[in-house]
Amino acid sequence: MDRRDFLRTGAAVGAAGLGRLVAFPGMSLAAPQVPGQEASSSSVVRLNSNENPLGLSPSARLAVEKAIPEANRYPDAAREELAEALAAKLGVTADNIILGNGSTEILQVIVQASNAPQGTLVLADPTFEAIAWYQRTLTYATEKVPLTSGFAHDIQQMKDRVAAGKGPAVVYLCNPNNPTGTLTSCAEIDAWIEAAPETVQFAVDEAYFEYVKAPGYWSAIKWIQDRPNVIVARTFSKIYGMAGMRLGYAVAHPETARRLREYLTWDNANSLALAAGLASLADEGLEARGRAVNEVALTITRNCLDELDLGYLPSQANFLMHRINGDAKEYIGRMRERGLHVGRPFPALPSYNRLSMGLPEEMELWAEALMDFRQKGWV
Repeated sequence: MDRRDFLRTGAAVGAAGLGRLVAFPGMSLAAPQVPGQEASSSSVVRLNSNENPLGLSPSARLAVEKAIPEANRYPDAAREELAEALAAKLGVTADNIILGNGSTEILQVIVQASNAPQGTLVLADPTFEAIAWYQRTLTYATEKVPLTSGFAHDIQQMKDRVAAGKGPAVVYLCNPNNPTGTLTSCAEIDAWIEAAPETVQFAVDEAYFEYVKAPGYWSAIKWIQDRPNVIVARTFSKIYGMAGMRLGYAVAHPETARRLREYLTWDNANSLALAAGLASLADEGLEARGRAVNEVALTITRNCLDELDLGYLPSQANFLMHRINGDAKEYIGRMRERGLHVGRPFPALPSYNRLSMGLPEEMELWAEALMDFRQKGWV
């Protein structure tokens, strides 16, 4: 059996414990093409930004096309329609929904709206960098807390940093965490939220919520009706394949949502993104299709890493953090020479590389390159 057969067979048999790929009767692992849609001509395989390789769903593509004649109009009605659809899906009301230009705008307005003299921003290290980026021009003192040995948020240490501060605090919890793909105990987070005063603002980033399979994981949305100090951020960039269209949202207590809206860009979600988002929510097969392709890609990746005895973290997202031997920047450069763009360095984890999941055939190309690197003594 050659390398590609080994990787493909392992994926087909092992993906998510679901059995062979025929366990998905009538469902293609790739989204069907829309008439007139052409495949990308790029020779570069992009495995570096946690994007969804399936792209927009066919229904979202058609919705965008139909919305173009109205692109000269402001998107007020479309914003209301999407907020109502999200509220219905999540079991909340439209008053709980804040739409953003990607979830990064949501993180921006959280730190802006919560800014206070002697305030503290507490976050893990490493974690998604956007919220720390946005606070640079504000008055916060930033406290970065290393992850635990199990790559979870160190909740006790984060509590201690909050308690040591002189003013209100914003606590950023990315769960699953980016770049590690690992989970922090939801029960432990809940216990902190329940005990914390309202001067502690919790920003819970659930960008990868739809990919999680682990038992004992749940959303922090359960808190938003009773706790004005809990905000949950989500995005259309990942499972819905809309990273380039910039559409995200938050779920929060109505009073908190009102306060956050005061900091949003006016008419921040464009009409084409709103049309795509609404169609994506209505596509019943979209999330399952994305999860299935992601699980096959993860299995191919793990098979390769296992064969090469390169360790990796237990990802619950659409990327995987794995060990490399040698210099990280050199490894990234060598992969680029093969037409494979892999993740950037993370200083807190210098011996790891974050690999985004592509299509199964793209992961096979990556695996073949990594095996070739091993033969050359590079990894």
